[in-house]
Amino acid sequence: MPWRDRSGAFAPLKALAFVLLFVPAILLAEAAWQHTLGPKPWQAATRDIGTWALRLLLVSLAVTPARQMLRQPRIAELRRMIGVACFAYAVLHLALYAGDLRWDWAKVVSEIVLRFYLTIGFVALLGLGVLAATSTDGMLRRLGGVAWRRLHWWVHPIAVLALVHFTLQSKADVTEPMLMAGLYAWLMGYRTLAPAGGAPGLLALLGLAVAAAVATAGIEFAWYGLATGIDPWRVLEANLDITFGFRPAVWVGIAGVGAAALRIVPMVRRRRAPRQAAA
Repeated sequence: MPWRDRSGAFAPLKALAFVLLFVPAILLAEAAWQHTLGPKPWQAATRDIGTWALRLLLVSLAVTPARQMLRQPRIAELRRMIGVACFAYAVLHLALYAGDLRWDWAKVVSEIVLRFYLTIGFVALLGLGVLAATSTDGMLRRLGGVAWRRLHWWVHPIAVLALVHFTLQSKADVTEPMLMAGLYAWLMGYRTLAPAGGAPGLLALLGLAVAAAVATAGIEFAWYGLATGIDPWRVLEANLDITFGFRPAVWVGIAGVGAAALRIVPMVRRRRAPRQAAA
């Protein structure tokens, strides 16, 4: 059961995560019931669930950094559950899109084939399906550790496809896609810096926070320069103006500094342990 650990004992952390994974769907169902999804409810629901699928994908990639920085091995037990939930939300995303087209599956297929952003989104969905299907202990034993890890490395190209899909369908307002792209850049930077089995040092994490923020600004600059008619230099300058709120690059930098702060938690815990033992 999803709320039990490998020994079969009740795991409060897994139980809490299991419940929280249902919250976005429950909130969407409530909004649909209350008719608060706006004039185009199917489209609103499709966007909302698709966004949550991508958020969960990034959360699943953040499990290893969280486990290493906090030195809490049990956090790793959440990865499979979050990954399967990500796939479930992606399937629901497609189902809601089909509902918006009045379940005309011929039209759904033609739209996926003819529209590039839908094509790459569907490819990402297929990839998530493969990863979800092979996430069990049984498949790990069948494939072997090396082949299984090689297969699940494909979560990274899948994440890139999902981010491109999200950005292209967002059209004018790409604030959240840029934020997610920046967080993904941080995750990839962490993967590069992390020593085998451990977390990078505090200074490395602070440097990563700055680098990820700069990367986010660069991605946003490139997007506006290549895909829109908006002056990208004005967008870049907006990162220095907080009058109307923070730009995605600033939020990524803040998130990176917050992640670096997590690195301090085990250090504080180790210092307190001898004092408590002495007392």
